[in-house]
Amino acid sequence: MAEADIALIFVCTALVFIMTPGLAFFYGGLLRKKSMINMMAMCFVSIAVVSVLWFFIGYSLAFSPDVGGGFIGGFDYIGLYGIKYDDYFVGIYTDAIPQMLYMVFQLMFAIITVAIIASPFAERVNFGAFIIFISCWLILVYSPIAHWVWGEGGWLRVMGALDFAGGTVVHINVGFASLAVALVIGPRKGYKKEPMEPSNVPYVLLGTALLWIGWFAFNGGSALGANDTAVIAMFNTHLAACAAGFVWMIIEYVRSGKFSMLGLATGALAGLVAVTPASGFIEPWAALIIGVVVAPICYTTLTIRNRSKIDESLDAWAVHGWGGIWGAIATGIFATIGATSAITGNPGQIWTQIVGVIVTAAYSFIVTFVIAIVIHKLIGLRSTEEEEYIGLDISCHGEIAQG
Repeated sequence: MAEADIALIFVCTALVFIMTPGLAFFYGGLLRKKSMINMMAMCFVSIAVVSVLWFFIGYSLAFSPDVGGGFIGGFDYIGLYGIKYDDYFVGIYTDAIPQMLYMVFQLMFAIITVAIIASPFAERVNFGAFIIFISCWLILVYSPIAHWVWGEGGWLRVMGALDFAGGTVVHINVGFASLAVALVIGPRKGYKKEPMEPSNVPYVLLGTALLWIGWFAFNGGSALGANDTAVIAMFNTHLAACAAGFVWMIIEYVRSGKFSMLGLATGALAGLVAVTPASGFIEPWAALIIGVVVAPICYTTLTIRNRSKIDESLDAWAVHGWGGIWGAIATGIFATIGATSAITGNPGQIWTQIVGVIVTAAYSFIVTFVIAIVIHKLIGLRSTEEEEYIGLDISCHGEIAQG
């Protein structure tokens, strides 16, 4: 069975990697064309920066044995020291894959999480400062939270918090980090005064498709083996996305009389986010409910954000943050596979999930806010007004998006 497990996670690792280029298309299509390449560049540079830092220190802080009362891992795996190619990983769900493969699989989660945080930087980022920011954020925010939930001795894991594939570690975390950055960096010039409509809806749909494909591996692969849990997680992922996308499209139709493809894509993304923490713990009927409910939650949050002065440009807070919150709490309501929940006589699981939500959102928001303030004061997170006016594709990269 080990060979099948290794083959599956190898393929899943590649598919989760594809999510980051998919995000680049999704985000890039939502922006004005003059800064499309810059947005894609932030996604792609996240691949390079996070991979190197994960090798040196990130994986060790997240997954080496605990040294900080459940808060952080130690330095056992610095530079992957001590990890042999034939060491097999003993994890929450399996002991059947090499630890080196598990490390690479988890690297893909770290990459996509860091790439999502490009949202509040859209069309106004100092690219060099962004690289410094994501380096600090990976070490000080992502790695500790990953350790809390998935690491050996992590305090939320010990407490019994359920997060099958990253609803807390990835989505709540990056959603509230994005809100913190948006508050520090401020809105784009001309926000609410100039048209800032998406420049390429087909790119958004292409990005949605790539994210959707990758999410099968993101959630299904988190079973860490070729087993029935991977199968149910994969189908739950698809069903929740379909339900949420359809409901969001209907909400848009009721509001505007148009069947919005942006609405369908955004709703599907919200469904994918919400089902992530629950995907391997629930039956398909629960995935359907999670998808149906998350659409109005995220739609309402996005509407409130749009009416405010907060320019969290691509709505990671509304979709990932609040979608992740609903998904985490729903896990405590509906989990029946390999875990107990409110519907199986364990209502206390809801409280455990709420604790995880609160501490993750608070820690991510506060520490990200501090990181952003310090870098903004010392270097400046924003591009100049002239660069922003010209567009960051030309001013930062000397390149133009064609078509």
